[in-house]
Amino acid sequence: MSATEQSFDYAAADFNAVYTGGELLEGAAIKVVPWDIGEAQPDVVELERQGRFHGSVLDIGCGPGDNAVFLARQGYRVTAIDAASAAIAQAQERAAGLDIEFAVADATDLAGYEGRFDSVLDSALFHTLPGPARPLYAAALHRVTKPGAQLSVLCFADVPGGMPAPLSVPGDELRETLTAAGWEITSMELSEYAGVAEGMEKFFERTGRRPELDDKGRTRLPVWKIFADRVSR
Repeated sequence: MSATEQSFDYAAADFNAVYTGGELLEGAAIKVVPWDIGEAQPDVVELERQGRFHGSVLDIGCGPGDNAVFLARQGYRVTAIDAASAAIAQAQERAAGLDIEFAVADATDLAGYEGRFDSVLDSALFHTLPGPARPLYAAALHRVTKPGAQLSVLCFADVPGGMPAPLSVPGDELRETLTAAGWEITSMELSEYAGVAEGMEKFFERTGRRPELDDKGRTRLPVWKIFADRVSR
């Protein structure tokens, strides 16, 4: 980090606050929901096209619910979970009329969901968890899935042009954490995550980032796109 860059305590992020007009991180000047692009993530649409979802699907860290809405409209049985009650409230509004099970829950625990899911989507949750919580989270996903379940992860990548650490995760850490929890990685490649640009200018300036924008004016941030299969431990 250069002398002009500012670091933040990402573990102190207030996800409920940012969904109700407050600040996500003290001093970061983020009063928009950075991942709320108003539609499903482009990579989630592509994952569905590639056949990554089947049966009962868990959307973990569902945020405002656009990915869950998209999957439900494709005919999947979707359970959408987030730790922020304000996110779940917004997601329920967007999903009006659809049969989606929403819940506020701790992703590192997930008690009560054991053995329920055939597929899991993690669209930008892993990197929000503090380091010690990541193995607990991967193990919780193993407990709530059925034998042979598939996991698809989009996680900020620790590569040039990416988000600052610890929000960007080294590939080796992801591999080790998932493998130790009973997940066999079958594919891992770099992709891009679409985010909100307007309202994020000061944060990017303070962290020394200059993300590229897509043709819709959204940020394009590098992510690991990981496919993994559940194996017995």
